[in-house]
Amino acid sequence: MTREIIHTDRAPKAIGPYSQAVRAGNTVYLSGQIPLDPKTMELVTNDIEKEIRQVFDNLKAVAEASGGSLANAVKVNVFLTDLANFTKVNEIMAQYMTQPYPARAAVGVSQLPRGARVEIECVLVLD
Repeated sequence: MTREIIHTDRAPKAIGPYSQAVRAGNTVYLSGQIPLDPKTMELVTNDIEKEIRQVFDNLKAVAEASGGSLANAVKVNVFLTDLANFTKVNEIMAQYMTQPYPARAAVGVSQLPRGARVEIECVLVLD
């Protein structure tokens, strides 16, 4: 099986030794996205709704660069430093993804890279 590395300037460049996404066959594994503005590489902060939207915008850009969209998501993993923001993630996720929704896990963590409060990764299956 061949692997294809996915990259787009519409999402933040990797801040470590990883790719934005890797396609293996018809499956695309999107790396976790934090609320980095891809133009400035600065963290969006002080407004959890804007932070979550930035994360989904970043995921959307990588999904589109892979030839798919968030509608192709089959699994989503959400990491939050404060599970009180879980409801806000649900509200915003429903604006970016439609039914039938993908499988999902939401995990409370003590820290995320760069002091982010939310990180989301997902897996796509392309037709």
